[in-house]
Amino acid sequence: MSPHNDAPSPEGSFTAGFNRIPFRPSASSTLGLGTVSIDELHSSLSSSYDSSSLDPSDFHMTRPLVPGVYVPTMCFFEPGTEDVDVVTIARHAVRLARAGVTGLTTQGSNGEAVHLTHSERQLVTSTTRKALNDAGYSHMPIIVGCGCQSTRETIQYCVEAWESGGDYALVLPPSYYAGLFAPSSETIIEYFNTVADASPIPILIYNFPGAVGGMDLSSDVILTLAEHPNIVGVKFTCGNTGKLNRVAAATRRLTKKYDARNPEFLVLAGSADFATQSMVAGGHGILAGLANIAPKACVQTIKLYQQGRLTEALEMQEILSHGDWTAIQGGVVGVKAGLQAWMGYGGYARSPLPKPSAEQTQKWKEGFRDLVMLEKSL
Repeated sequence: MSPHNDAPSPEGSFTAGFNRIPFRPSASSTLGLGTVSIDELHSSLSSSYDSSSLDPSDFHMTRPLVPGVYVPTMCFFEPGTEDVDVVTIARHAVRLARAGVTGLTTQGSNGEAVHLTHSERQLVTSTTRKALNDAGYSHMPIIVGCGCQSTRETIQYCVEAWESGGDYALVLPPSYYAGLFAPSSETIIEYFNTVADASPIPILIYNFPGAVGGMDLSSDVILTLAEHPNIVGVKFTCGNTGKLNRVAAATRRLTKKYDARNPEFLVLAGSADFATQSMVAGGHGILAGLANIAPKACVQTIKLYQQGRLTEALEMQEILSHGDWTAIQGGVVGVKAGLQAWMGYGGYARSPLPKPSAEQTQKWKEGFRDLVMLEKSL
């Protein structure tokens, strides 16, 4: 979780001057896919990951995205070897589910996706799915981070997410060669539409400028992408409530029979520090890393707002925002330190991320204190 701001995008950025482009490629788009059919592509991208032990009826049931609290889960590692710790991953997933969250996300920033191989990513998602199913939460959706620099590999991640029990894909825009995108908005729109054409699961747009070299998608680009039937939501980690409001209002107006309990296009805040603010702006909930530490507090804050108890929601929001600032400063290293200090598990991030010092650990523990006390009171 990196710092975010609500400032408008500067001239020359990926939001400044973006016009809505009525661009809609077909499944045969030439962006890196050649003339291979979608079925052939799925077959050729299928990895060697063995999911034969999984029950398809449990893994691929329909799980709608509904408003609420979604948690980008952590990936835990064995001390010493840094092997994936499936026992702790499963236990953590069930703890979150029992706290009343709406859904989980694997392979996000908090899940150290960039530190994992393809097969490890699938292992994390399938472990999470099986843990939820075995604990009686087979209805709970799993969103899987699938963004990559090439269109082809992003589609591969989407296929692998589906194979391992994922229900939706969360996709960042590519950014490494952003200087060569011409025009930038059209390239981004084609990328998302091509991935959405090929993906076996619906996708959500992930707007996180801090993770993609400052690329910040405009509301016009997001609304253009929202027209694709396989693009079903957006996560705003940019922290821009004005943009969130524009997208929420426009997608609501474009829905013939809008149902706030089951919107066709889900608009989520990407951080707990503006959970209530995003709800006021028309959002549908949060997808926030702070919920790894305090899932009940996040859920209760959203519920208080939905019940019209705004004063109480804002009082709880103050504690969330204070705790989230600690999480933002420490990132995944700090959140894991907080989990270890207060919940007795968490361990360390995978190398090359450093292990925190004793002083850092104590600082982060104290930074989360009020939040954890609130969590334990619920």
